Amino acid sequence: MKYHLLILFIIGISLTKLWSQDRALTSEQALNQFNSISDSIWSTFPEDDIKTFRRSSFSELQLQNYLSLHFRRLDLLSSIKDHHSFILDSYLHSGNWFREVGFPKESIKSYLDFFDYYQKNESLLTSEELKKYIEMRSYGRSMLAESYAKLGVLDSAAIQHKENISFTKNQGYIYHPSALNNYGLFLYWHKEDLDSALYYFKQAYNFTQIEYPNHTLVGSIRDNIADIYVDQYLTEKAQLLYKTNFEFFKTAINERTLTKDIPRLISAGSQFVVTSTKLNRLKEAQLGFDELESIVVYQGNHNNLGANSKLEFLKAKELLLENQNNSTAAYTTAKQITKYADSLQRLANNGDKKWQEELNDITIDRIALNFKIVRIQKENKIKSQRSKLWFIGILSSSFIVLLVALIFSRRQHLINAKNKQLLAEQKLENSALKVEQLNSEIKSKERDLSDFAIRLTQDQDWAKGLAEQLEAIKKASSEERDILTKALEQAIANKISVDSDTQDFFDRLDKLSDAFYSKLTSSYSNLSKNEIRLCSLIRLKIESRSISTLQNITLASLNTSRYRLRKKLILSEDIDLDFFIQNL
Repeated sequence: MKYHLLILFIIGISLTKLWSQDRALTSEQALNQFNSISDSIWSTFPEDDIKTFRRSSFSELQLQNYLSLHFRRLDLLSSIKDHHSFILDSYLHSGNWFREVGFPKESIKSYLDFFDYYQKNESLLTSEELKKYIEMRSYGRSMLAESYAKLGVLDSAAIQHKENISFTKNQGYIYHPSALNNYGLFLYWHKEDLDSALYYFKQAYNFTQIEYPNHTLVGSIRDNIADIYVDQYLTEKAQLLYKTNFEFFKTAINERTLTKDIPRLISAGSQFVVTSTKLNRLKEAQLGFDELESIVVYQGNHNNLGANSKLEFLKAKELLLENQNNSTAAYTTAKQITKYADSLQRLANNGDKKWQEELNDITIDRIALNFKIVRIQKENKIKSQRSKLWFIGILSSSFIVLLVALIFSRRQHLINAKNKQLLAEQKLENSALKVEQLNSEIKSKERDLSDFAIRLTQDQDWAKGLAEQLEAIKKASSEERDILTKALEQAIANKISVDSDTQDFFDRLDKLSDAFYSKLTSSYSNLSKNEIRLCSLIRLKIESRSISTLQNITLASLNTSRYRLRKKLILSEDIDLDFFIQNL
């Protein structure tokens, strides 16, 4: 019996090898196919043309074809050997293209493939290639963080920013202050942490001013600092920075395009006019506006004025006219702004709706196309292998006949042994089921008791605060006593209202999340009710501050709850909790 099984095993291995030999592409074949597909793409969308990285450049059919060809190229990269720089550039290009046209999940995959391939093949790169990929790796980290942020996976985005800061610290040139500035923007835009963002902006600004005072990054960082000053109502500080930037961008040349950055110039001028007006420095604002208006008119005449730049200029003009008591002109400008903004919004809404519909169609078409390609490939391979498989099939059939005869002779013996085993297993299963039911009931009671203890602790804390308020009322004067009594009544009313609203919210949440709860508890039976609810709130992408309010706990306590939840879910440090739960 063992002898015959060994022969069948050897035959199976031989068949697998024959299939693999016919199926695998050589490195040269894969490279040729990649270049052929690239030539096809280049004929319509050259990859050195900025339009290729704009979603609005593609019709529905063009985007479908581009995606199909692009995915075929990516599949070929795993078969290409020794062309390390070529493969790294291809992954990086893929990540950049997906990010620019609005596919953040796909861009993340390509960037991660880039870093994974670099790590595995770094020792095989030349010194020139290693130098080249210093900038590419820094850029890739920033873009990877940006894609995570677009998906709301902020923990992963923060990790990438911090890794980039650490990586660029000893690399020199502009990479390090750029990484600091990008992390500041992340804290500013996505975390709304103004103090931390300002700290990183100032670090980047001090470094750049000393080492590269004429680099346009100086202007960008200066603009970011000024924006935070505006949010902090430090208008005078912001006005000085905007004024400096207005003068700076009049002559500054962008290091990549080797041209003036007109949008930043107009933005700096508009912000200078706005802050000067708010400070009631109308003469200074008027002088800045006159200079800005001449720039806008000149750029408009040369078709070099963007829609956002024009809108920002008009808003600055309206504010200045209002403060100069020129109501008629201000009203006319306001109508221009409204009309222009509505037009832009309509275009944006139509574009979003159109591309959302097209994206669904493209996804379906891509699946159908891939299925068709796989089917054709299988049919071709079956034809080429038929003669080989026919001979091997005849040879193996004779061995199978002998084995079948031997199997039937032992079949009855195995059936009897199996029946006895099944009876024993059934008894064990019945016993195990009873034990499992009892354990489940115990765990349910433990979770309910844990939740009750938490609520009891919270109520005790509230009651303690209530007692302190009563003691203060007793000691207060008659005038203060009325005020403190009203505050106490309001606190009690708020407590009743909050408890009622919160309970109603969680009742609805439990009903809507019933399927999610079942899936979660089946995989992780050790979770408490509060932890299950926390998972549901994270799944709904509710912010941490709102979750802490709903659960009547501090942010510090919420962070502790999140830490305990990670341990129960057995998550490693490199897996983001929010991303994991939202993809369950």
